[in-house]
Amino acid sequence: MAGSGFFGLTVAERCAAELGLRVLVLERRGHIGGNAYSEPEPETGIEVHRYGAHLFHTSNERVWEYARRFTEFTGYRHQVYTTFKGRVYPMPINLGTICAYFGRVFTPDEARALIAGQAAEVSDPANLEEKAISLIGRPLYEAFIRGYTAKQWQTDPRELPAEVITRLPVRYTFDNRYFNDTYEGLPVDGYTAWLERMADHPRIEVRLNTDFLDVRDDVVGNVPVVYTGPLDRYFGYVHGELGWRTLDFETEVKETGDFQGTAVMNYADEDVPYTRIHEFRHFHPERDWYPPDRTVIMREYSRFAARDDEPYYPIGTPADRDRLLAYRRLARGEQGVLFGGRLGTYKYLDMHMAIASALSMVDNKLRPHFTEGARLVTGGADE
Repeated sequence: MAGSGFFGLTVAERCAAELGLRVLVLERRGHIGGNAYSEPEPETGIEVHRYGAHLFHTSNERVWEYARRFTEFTGYRHQVYTTFKGRVYPMPINLGTICAYFGRVFTPDEARALIAGQAAEVSDPANLEEKAISLIGRPLYEAFIRGYTAKQWQTDPRELPAEVITRLPVRYTFDNRYFNDTYEGLPVDGYTAWLERMADHPRIEVRLNTDFLDVRDDVVGNVPVVYTGPLDRYFGYVHGELGWRTLDFETEVKETGDFQGTAVMNYADEDVPYTRIHEFRHFHPERDWYPPDRTVIMREYSRFAARDDEPYYPIGTPADRDRLLAYRRLARGEQGVLFGGRLGTYKYLDMHMAIASALSMVDNKLRPHFTEGARLVTGGADE
């Protein structure tokens, strides 16, 4: 197993616990868990998500029950607000956002009519800006989408393809819950405790600070491999690099018990260099041991990823899609190696999606191979 994020650890745990296999997990970082890793900030003890805020939510009953084998969840319900020109609005766009922005009370029907009329400006969108206007109208786009998107992508939204925004949710109620899933919450003891319990099996060995590609020649062809690192890196970038966005984080301890009053505040103004600020104490209001006079915030900045950066979001330009198809052809020919996870499939996967994809790989590829002697079908997790 190459990689110890949620995908890799789910495969490892199921292979060890259900199939009775010995599993070696190689992790290039000095900790398990991939980008979901969390740790206490040393001055305050407040749990910080080192690679940006992670919120667990799912409507998949199987994933929810599987996750609860290793952790209980709090009743946390994620809410997001955004600052624009000195005022704060709830997100995603809902009836409260519309009333606040336009400065009057709307009924749901009035709000629908208003947005429909404004969205009619564009009928055949050719880029992201036009697509967004066709969904929510120009005023809301200019306020909440244009500047934020320009910072996220470092590109004028008029130069981004329309498919980058396939839909923008608008709720014509005052419901400002961020996710619509059936189940939602944060692990009671934190993400790292959850991940460590997944790896805590006598048939699982984890080796940290070990890059799979450094030992690939000793492994591939001798035992089945599940690889969750970057797909293009596995093949030496022979077809070029796949494009990613990366994130930079700036963490600071503030001498106050509450910096912004909420877990996540977005910043829609283009002249504010960061896209959002996380304040981690608000993820766990039940933790009464957090200090009352200090808090931890994390500013998040977005930019294009270089080869040595940590990739977060696949860009997916037409050139990227062509390269991806070429790499998938190579992956299908790599005997004994399965590719999975966010990096291994060049797909953005929420945590619940990574777990579901891993369970599917075990069901459809690994179990038939190890229990019935079926040929190991190589390629990606969902192929």
